[in-house]
Order: sequence, then structure tokens, then C-alpha cells
Amino acid sequence: MKPTILLLSIVTLALSISVKAQFRKYSNEFLNIGAGARGLSMGSAQVASVNDGTAGYWNPAGLVGINEYPQVNLMHAEYFAGIGKYDYVSIAFPTSSKKRTIGITGLRFAVDDIMNTLFLVEPDGSINYNNIQSFSSADYAFIFSYAQKLKESEKKNVHFGLNAKVIHRSVGKFAKAWGFGLDAGLQIFSNKWKFGIAARDVTSTFNAWSFSFTEREKEVLYLTNNEIPVKSTELTAPRLVLGVARDFKLGKKASLLAEANIDLTFDGQRNTLISADPVSADPKLGLELNINNVFFLRGGINNFQQALSDGDTVNQKKVWIYQPSAGAGFKIQNVTIDYAYTNLANQSNPLFTHVFSLRLNLVNNNKKKED
Repeated sequence: MKPTILLLSIVTLALSISVKAQFRKYSNEFLNIGAGARGLSMGSAQVASVNDGTAGYWNPAGLVGINEYPQVNLMHAEYFAGIGKYDYVSIAFPTSSKKRTIGITGLRFAVDDIMNTLFLVEPDGSINYNNIQSFSSADYAFIFSYAQKLKESEKKNVHFGLNAKVIHRSVGKFAKAWGFGLDAGLQIFSNKWKFGIAARDVTSTFNAWSFSFTEREKEVLYLTNNEIPVKSTELTAPRLVLGVARDFKLGKKASLLAEANIDLTFDGQRNTLISADPVSADPKLGLELNINNVFFLRGGINNFQQALSDGDTVNQKKVWIYQPSAGAGFKIQNVTIDYAYTNLANQSNPLFTHVFSLRLNLVNNNKKKED
């Protein structure tokens, strides 16, 4: 069976299952933030062109681009004035045949030092600040990737990749969840064109939640009219990201990469550019100017939504808003430093943040001299 047909068959089966099941629309939303300043600065338009260690997040098929030396990618970002912290790390290992690559990715999004005021008020009505304790709400994802070349020729290259995801979420000592899911990806290069397909959560990623409260905590929750949660399972519906990209030569030492993606969700109507039930579509556009493969300038746009016009509370007039981004990169031998200036919301709510990421090729200098 051809790889494209195989991937589409998996997606079709997953989507047929999703129609019959109930999903939480924004489950595991931390996995939709992005990875690497390059991808974030290009409006998250990556599935067709990504070929570094961040491919384990965007499209596992792109890991085939790492075929010489192991590569490490690191990123740290802080959102909402440092309240939310997002960390990303990945390492990719090419095999000796240069046709397969294995990758490991770790993600963490957390809000630390949350104040627990459950026992702030004593039974006699007095306030005791010594009873305040802090806890963290953290989401973790560990992604194990495998990618290989399926076809290689002067006119056409085909790459395929798979992800296995293990998810752990915790809210202090009160709630914990474990989950598992699969992703699949495909990249096709034909002449100057690049095509990509990333099928995320193809098996409907699940999280199984368990809760732990002491008898005293249950009593306070009951007296304050709070619902005491019980074990539950949430499902993340499959989504499909399609992409096309092309390189344009701009003289001998410069080129321009343009990529367009469309993010298809199948869990009901969303506030996106194309909004329908059950399928909604969110386009993403990105550009990268490459100067001598040393300096890079990038820009992108995504997250098109309708929102009320500023100050218009009477007519309830809606306007289209979007999320812009920009960035740059600098490469020195085996080290690449990327920067992104990205908006967390849209142009009417300018919550911009600075994101830096590091890419390091683990070159064996002795082996390189022998070669």
C-alpha cells in the first residue's frame, strides 16, 4: 500500500470513530502551542518544510532531514508575565544508513506557586495565613518518534514518520492523569515543491484522571458548595494538518521559503476562518528569508478569529482578528540560535512574548576529519 493511502486510511478510520464518541474540544491544549522559535515565528506553518529536531513535534517525517549527526533542540518561553512557563527539549539520532532517524521530545507547560487557600479560614471564622500552601499545575508530554525515507530520487523524495506520545498532567497532589496517543506524518518533495501531512492524535488520545482528597479537604469542598470530582477520562479528537511550501531563489546567496498550512479539526464548530460542524479549518502562513544559510528573517500569521470590535458593545459588530509573529535566526557552524516575537492572542490583545531556542549538531570532529 502506498504511504499516502496508508496515512489517509488511518486518518479516515480515526475520524469515523470520532463521530461516534464524545470528545473534550480543548483537551491537551498545551500540545498546540508549538516548538522552536523558528516554527513559532513562521506562524506555525511547518509541516511541509520542517527538517530539524523540532519535526518530532510538527511532523515526524521531517526528522529524516537529520541524517549526519545527532541534534539537540532546546527552548524556553514564559507567558503572561512569567506566570506560565513552557519548556521544550528534543534529541534526534540518525542511523548509520542515513535513511532512518529516531527522536525523543519532552514538553512541559506549568503554572507554579499557586496558592491553596482551602484552609485559609478556620472553623471559628478567623483567618490563618499559615494554612496557605502552594502547588503547581503542570502538563508533561514525552514523544518518541521514528522516521524513514520511503523513496529517494532526483525528482521525488518521500518521507514517513510516526510518534508515540505519553502524557502526564498533575494539579498538585489533588489530581493526576496519564494518557497515550499516536501521530503520523508524511512529506513529499517534488522539484522545488514540498508537501506535508501531519495526522495528530490519530487514535484519539486519551487522558485517564484520578483524584485524591483527604477527608478534611472533602469536608471543606462540600461546605463551600464545590463539586468533588471522581475518576474520569477525556479524549482528544484527531486533527489533520496539510501543508505546501516552496523555495524561491533570490540571487546566488539568498532564498525565500513560503509555506501555507491548513489545520483541520473534527470535533465540532470552532471560531476559525472556516467554521462548520463537524469540520473547521484554521489557515497558517509563514515566510523565511535565508541569507547564505547563516542569517534568517521570518514572519507568519495564523489563528484567524471573529471577535467584537473594540468598544462596540451596543451593535455587537464582529471583526476578523489574527495572530502575527516575527523572528530571526543566526547560524554559526554547528550552533543555531533562533528568536521569535509572537503574540499569544491577537492584534487587539497584544500579549507578545519573546522566545529563544537553541539548535546544536553534535558533530564528531575526529570522524569529520577522517571523512
